[in-house]
Amino acid sequence: MLPPLDAEWLEPDGLGGFAMGTVGGFRTRRYHALLLSALTPPTGRMVLVAGVEAWCGGIPLSTHHYAPDVRYPDGARSLTHFSTTPWPTWRFSAGGAEIEHSIVVERSSGAVVLRWSVLSGDPGPISVRPLLASRDYHALCHEHPVRLEASGQGGCVAWRMDGGPGFAGLSNGAYAADPLWFRNFLLTVERDRGMECVEDLFSPGVFTFAGPDAALIFREGNGTVVAAGAHAAILTRAERERRAEMPEPWTLAADAYVVKRGEGRTILAGFPWFTDWGRDTFIALRGLLIGTGRLRESAEVLLAWAGCVDGGMLPNRFPDRGTEPEFNSVDAALWFCVAVHDHLAAGGDGRETLQAAVERIIEGTIAGTRYGIGVDPDGLVRAGAPGVQLTWMDAKCGDWVVTPRRGKPVEIQALWINALRIAAGWTAQWGSLERQATASLLALFPDPDTGGLVDVIGPDGVPDRAVRPNQIFAVGGLPFAVLEGAAAVAVVALVEARLLTPMGLRTLDPADPAYQGLYRGGLLERDGAYHQGTVWPWLMGPFVEAALRTRGPAAIPALRAQCLTPLLAHAGQFGLGHVSEVADGTAPYHPGGCPFQAWSMGELIRIQRMLA
Repeated sequence: MLPPLDAEWLEPDGLGGFAMGTVGGFRTRRYHALLLSALTPPTGRMVLVAGVEAWCGGIPLSTHHYAPDVRYPDGARSLTHFSTTPWPTWRFSAGGAEIEHSIVVERSSGAVVLRWSVLSGDPGPISVRPLLASRDYHALCHEHPVRLEASGQGGCVAWRMDGGPGFAGLSNGAYAADPLWFRNFLLTVERDRGMECVEDLFSPGVFTFAGPDAALIFREGNGTVVAAGAHAAILTRAERERRAEMPEPWTLAADAYVVKRGEGRTILAGFPWFTDWGRDTFIALRGLLIGTGRLRESAEVLLAWAGCVDGGMLPNRFPDRGTEPEFNSVDAALWFCVAVHDHLAAGGDGRETLQAAVERIIEGTIAGTRYGIGVDPDGLVRAGAPGVQLTWMDAKCGDWVVTPRRGKPVEIQALWINALRIAAGWTAQWGSLERQATASLLALFPDPDTGGLVDVIGPDGVPDRAVRPNQIFAVGGLPFAVLEGAAAVAVVALVEARLLTPMGLRTLDPADPAYQGLYRGGLLERDGAYHQGTVWPWLMGPFVEAALRTRGPAAIPALRAQCLTPLLAHAGQFGLGHVSEVADGTAPYHPGGCPFQAWSMGELIRIQRMLA
């Protein structure tokens, strides 16, 4: 059975670039491309080859969607099979012929290998037109006078479009220049997101293949390879062997997010548009790397970030352009402490350096740092400055901070208490402050009206009693539970009753007047709903852990059915083999945001381990 035609597949290159598209072959996002390269890994990403138009005799092997609503050619009509194992592979059947097409990205080189094979019948020669863009991956391409430099011989050609980076198409066929503009591609997901949604693409020529096996390699750079068929086989074999070394379930999906940065590694927060965000990296790392036994890589990531501690903070984001990091997060450094604990507890390397970084984070927080972050006399962390979003509920549109949460957010206190308890394991001096902070949380945060915890205690001491999922971290999701006994049971029950969905936890109680149940529309509408009811799948991990801590192993069968099975089903329908960033808070909980999200995937792996 075919997945939905608009379900998306992903083939990353380990450098920040990737190939990505839909089962049906038509592009629905500006990020759908065959050769999307990171020129300054993992950033500086550009779309070089957006797609191809492919035919075998009279049989279309590609599908494109044009404005206002026309599909041509419509190869999806002949599609009989699709699989992402071991990489995206399509099978077409038409006119008595059966044809297979595959796309694989080879990690060490970033080369994209496209192959078409006639399995039966004799439909005629294969022809392939590359569709070029040479643009920033956030932008769109429109028809214009093209400055094209082209060189090559036989079936191999190198291009440079409008002075951009050079890239090549290497084939076992013949290439002929035949420049054409293809106009008005309709990108429906961009349209639905209220974005510019119509694009033009430039085709410099056409590759033709006389035999039944066509190989076409796209890669950044200007080099040519004459024996492209043999080279495609070498690249494919190397990638097959690499994947064979990762037999454990979900290890390959986890590997998608691990990329090079300089001499080390980092974790991309999600595909297609996120770079490496501090908070996301440390949350995701616990499942993606530690949960899959990749302790060498988790050490590389944590040690690389350990050198970035500044004033008790870690960067929350490295921008796509430029190198100056953004220190706009109160919790990124605290999540680093949690990831260090899990890494060392699993036997990971780097203890001395990582423990020193945790100590600097605690000392910097106590001393006070950016954005009013510091420790009050009650031992709890305060944070907040006008116009800045510091917690994970960080939506901001223009000058509007949707959920500012200034003061003392509940999950920040749980993270702070955990950081202190972790550090007290090797330096006893932090024990007294941890006990003070715990006593203060237990005294200040319980909400007698709901039986749970208030979300934030404001700078004026007034609590925000909105029922949100952040209170779950006082029970689960972190190495040490802050609440135990009846208080912990009450929090889990409240979160389950008001916030739990098959896709994760809602960010706000549906009974709240500010609740937004649909994550739809333009940027303003989506940012307004982002943490005001929208579901986040990554929060399912903390909920499952909290439920296990309060209910014990007897709850495992029910939690599998309630929390794990729906996420596994989701992974086979949208971002194939992965978990999306968000979903609607209202049934049927349609997914949205990034279709391939690192911390969602990491927490799914943690859930599977917890419920094994």
